[in-house]
Amino acid sequence: MTANGTATAVDGSLAGFDSLEQLLEEYVPEDKLLEVKRVLYGYNQGKPVQTLPLAKELLAAAQGAGFDLQAYRFIAAVEQLRPPRIVRVGLVQNAIHAPTTAPYAEQREAIHARVAELIEAAGAAGVQVLCLQEAWHMPFAFCTREREWSEFAEPISGPSVKLCQALALKHGMVIISPILERDVEHGLTIWNTAVVIGNNGNIIGKHRKNHIPRVGDFNESSYYMEGNTGHPVFETAFGKIAVNICYGRHHPMNWQAFGLNGAEVVFNPSATVGALSEPLWPIEARNAAIANSYYVAGINRVGTETFPNAFTSGDGKAAHKDFGPFYGSSYVAAPDASRTPSLARNKEGLLVADLDLNLCQQVRDKWGFQMTARYEMYADLLARYTALDYKPQVIKDPSLK
Repeated sequence: MTANGTATAVDGSLAGFDSLEQLLEEYVPEDKLLEVKRVLYGYNQGKPVQTLPLAKELLAAAQGAGFDLQAYRFIAAVEQLRPPRIVRVGLVQNAIHAPTTAPYAEQREAIHARVAELIEAAGAAGVQVLCLQEAWHMPFAFCTREREWSEFAEPISGPSVKLCQALALKHGMVIISPILERDVEHGLTIWNTAVVIGNNGNIIGKHRKNHIPRVGDFNESSYYMEGNTGHPVFETAFGKIAVNICYGRHHPMNWQAFGLNGAEVVFNPSATVGALSEPLWPIEARNAAIANSYYVAGINRVGTETFPNAFTSGDGKAAHKDFGPFYGSSYVAAPDASRTPSLARNKEGLLVADLDLNLCQQVRDKWGFQMTARYEMYADLLARYTALDYKPQVIKDPSLK
């Protein structure tokens, strides 16, 4: 048991299971399990989200390499005037692969080697748009407040993006590469940035993290501040995508802004730990998909990362050296409230999903969330709220004293 009473094992498992799905399958009778999953994960076109067959050789290779590989497909209703618009996405969750006491170049190279292996697997699976986790090329050292970890920051032309460019070109794949960016043109400032690489190996653009946490061990504002790129949507060969980096998932209007700009799939590359956020994790991406009528892919790293020096938290915990466990559990949610099962909590993994983008418009037509929204009313409220003389609209019961 952890200090807060949860049954998360030292190895990152959930009471000895790799995922909630495994636990349910062990203890819930099969005839009851279908109804449990219907409530937890919804139905896509009247049935559970379907599994997607992958080559036996690929599944065997994943097992041999020690990573979780799962694949699913979301379908939409057949239309008379539009053909299906299928895009195959991939989500990669990984751990660090060298101790944090190792030379920085050795740490980065070890992560590069493992992530390249996972990207190659995604290429073999036919993935067209792949997203890596937040700051994938380094340990998530922002808990420490120690400035030397800033050495991991790279310009957009740095080795981590170049690796992804080469693999994007090789596999004809769009790759989202979230890195710690060194802005060489603006005073060597550091940003938390997602670089979007096109399927020709070209850089389409970038987005910088809009919301920075100041909670628990997340001392990120010691390294970088809020981004300045707005809410861009990137039109790729495979659809319109956006990136809502980590903590931005806690802000509903951040999600909404990507939808207003036309996103069809929003990726949420993250690094988050169980004791703090796990109850929120399966809800937030799914809520965003429902509210904004687009697909959402949530990606989280795995493992516990131990640092050379003890650091303190914003929650009164005693000084400690470990950060984690990061609980993985990456998944995809659809606009019709359905979602995939999660990747393992305690293993690296690749999740592959076919998304029929026609479902976005079909859900908009059915529910009319965008049609019935009152944007002019919200805009008026926000304009007044941001004024210094704002007064909340509170009507007090005159009988109260």
